[in-house]
Amino acid sequence: MAAVAELPDPETLARLYRHMLLIRSFEETVYYLFLEGEIPGTLHQYQGQEAVAVGICDMLHLTDWITSTHRPHGHALAKGVSPRAAMAELYGKSTGCCAGKGGSMHLGDPAVGMLPAIAIVGGGNTVVTGLGLAFQLRRTDQVAVCFFGDGASNEGAFHEGMNFAAVRRLPIVFVCENNLYGASTPFHAVSALVDVADRAAAYGIPGHVVDGMDVLAVREAGAAAVAAARAGEGPTLLECKTYRFVGHSRSDARGYRDSDEEAAWKERDPIPRLRAVLVEHAAVGQDEVTVIEREVETAIDDAVAFARASPDADPSEALTDVYA
Repeated sequence: MAAVAELPDPETLARLYRHMLLIRSFEETVYYLFLEGEIPGTLHQYQGQEAVAVGICDMLHLTDWITSTHRPHGHALAKGVSPRAAMAELYGKSTGCCAGKGGSMHLGDPAVGMLPAIAIVGGGNTVVTGLGLAFQLRRTDQVAVCFFGDGASNEGAFHEGMNFAAVRRLPIVFVCENNLYGASTPFHAVSALVDVADRAAAYGIPGHVVDGMDVLAVREAGAAAVAAARAGEGPTLLECKTYRFVGHSRSDARGYRDSDEEAAWKERDPIPRLRAVLVEHAAVGQDEVTVIEREVETAIDDAVAFARASPDADPSEALTDVYA
């Protein structure tokens, strides 16, 4: 964790903790709701990776945009999609952020600057160039952020999107969430490079490896990359080394992972790490932390109640907003 002298103010630290805890609580809740048959479809969950979404999105404006993946719950909540709208979307309700049409893998809300998530691996890596190009042509100060996994870094779209962004010096931050596995395939088995960030050199842009289990480290790296993009200096590739505590999806028993490896990464859980900083160094007492935790619990309970009480998506609206 960052040195005490470099810590943000207590209000910022409390906000980061609240947002990470909200994502974790949301994910743990929907896991059980899915097992109980309340939530249809499937789930690709984010437990363990909260520091990446929260650290990056904390440095963005409401008018900035992000693209996401088939594992989008954390990105959505971090960018400002409400727990109610996200939960209702998972339930397939008309009050969901995509009117119940997207479900778990397609969360998003243009009102808060999140393109509905793209479930195709690497799909956002070229779409984000369109966002960045639009911002550049309109001469705004907006920034586009693309979240993607290590598996996507071997897709052609990763290279095409980054090359175009680099040549045009687009205001984009590419954020690779390297959780060591593309589904069940270890990254080292499909790449001769240890670090995805090294690939940035091929396109003449900065590339940095970041501790993705430390929200303060992610936030600091994100601040620099976003500032560079906003100033017209072009894109940056950030590789956040992180770990998903759950399987690739709900049908994944994680038999390909070693229990010692899992235990070692859980020791680096970003939420208790920041909680310790809050209590020990940030003049935020235990009582204040407890209040945050209770507020998050209440927000998740409220989201579930809202989703349950909301009307189902209307089948007659299935083709509304379809453009192709």
